[in-house]
Amino acid sequence: MTIKNFIHHFRQAVKGLEEDFTNISIKKAIFYLSIPMILEMVMESLFAVVDIFFVGKLGVHAVATVGLTESFLTIIYSIAIGLSMAATAIVARRIGEKKAKEASAAAFQAILVCSLFAVAVAVLGVVYAKQMLALMGGEPEVIEQGYRYTQIIFGGNVCVMLLFLINGIFRGAGNAAVAMRTLWIANAINMVLDPILIFGLGPIPAMGLEGAAWATTTGRGIGVIYQFYILFNGKSIIKFYWDSLKMNWKTVLTIIKVASGGMGQFLIESASWIFLMRIISESGSVALAGYTIAVRLIIFALLPAFGLSNAAATLVGQNLGALQPGRAEKSAWLAAHLTAIFLGFCAIIFIAGAGFFIGIFNQEEGVIAVGTMGLTIICLGYVFFGYGMVMSQSLNGAGDTKTPTIINLAILWGFQIPFAYLLAKTFGFGATGVFIAIAVSHSLHAVVSTWVFNRGKWKLVQV
Repeated sequence: MTIKNFIHHFRQAVKGLEEDFTNISIKKAIFYLSIPMILEMVMESLFAVVDIFFVGKLGVHAVATVGLTESFLTIIYSIAIGLSMAATAIVARRIGEKKAKEASAAAFQAILVCSLFAVAVAVLGVVYAKQMLALMGGEPEVIEQGYRYTQIIFGGNVCVMLLFLINGIFRGAGNAAVAMRTLWIANAINMVLDPILIFGLGPIPAMGLEGAAWATTTGRGIGVIYQFYILFNGKSIIKFYWDSLKMNWKTVLTIIKVASGGMGQFLIESASWIFLMRIISESGSVALAGYTIAVRLIIFALLPAFGLSNAAATLVGQNLGALQPGRAEKSAWLAAHLTAIFLGFCAIIFIAGAGFFIGIFNQEEGVIAVGTMGLTIICLGYVFFGYGMVMSQSLNGAGDTKTPTIINLAILWGFQIPFAYLLAKTFGFGATGVFIAIAVSHSLHAVVSTWVFNRGKWKLVQV
């Protein structure tokens, strides 16, 4: 491909022209889907790093509060991610079957279910913010200084959950450019508001850590407004028809059935991260801050890689809907190879400059030491992570969310948590033991997921 052709196709991908991804070449389909998905996740990962950069200026307790709150929130967001996976799989299958109106109806049901759940979570989070931080092992100073941040983030969780879900709907339809633009709008606003609301500007008072929470809630809320504008203006393949905006219990039950596996996967994974966070919290706020920064940097590279994984999920779903399972399998493998190459390159950069990268966010010697160790060890498993991510998402894209759930349960709970506890507590490795457990367990996860994918039973799943 010449530079001129690359630029042409890149522009087409970003512009978001709707294609029949079951008929064009696999390489072109992955390119058109993955470019906007990668750019979407690049902005998400950039925001995560920028956010912790500004929060890091507020001190160790502020960073620890963010880490504890996000660890608890991952359980809640598992529901949204599970619903998003179900919506992606069902919408992709209906689009592959050339049933756009049915795909749109399923999208509405998923949004309705997600909204009802998010409101309930908001109430509980606002009322029990202090108890949540205490349960996670937060020190008294962390709880008193940070509980308002936790209340605001939980109170505005409906914006984040709907952002996840509706972007999953657009991806399933193959309209990844809309999902990209949504996240760019939301996170651009986040990053502009972050320093203004945290440190103050002119008549706007400095809100500290609470300002970071308001920036996130505001930015993502505006992103959701943009999503609904697209859904109602009738120019997307997924659009709402006023006569179909009503509860359809059959569709809702199908969504919940498929989503339950996705929820299970991420609930299991989220709970495992909480256990790991709990183990590290016993080493104090300094170790917790180092861990939080290292994980943000890890996510900085993993999120763009999820762009390729999501492209694979969409192509698997649409090709199965078009009765082309062989093409679905080839799409997944190509996406997996590309993801592994990308993460391998990122691992080299992170390992070479680990201390420098951690130091950008916090200059405290103990934080840099813990963060550097974490970044270095976890990155050793990055290439494996690439294959595990794509194979799991490909199974999800086929509607087989049950199998990845079983894999997560066996490896993340059955192996990772006991292994981390053994290394950290029994053998006295502390945070280093947790980092080793993460790298080893996720590499094992990749091996198992790839073996299961190769068996091919996902080709027979009906949704």
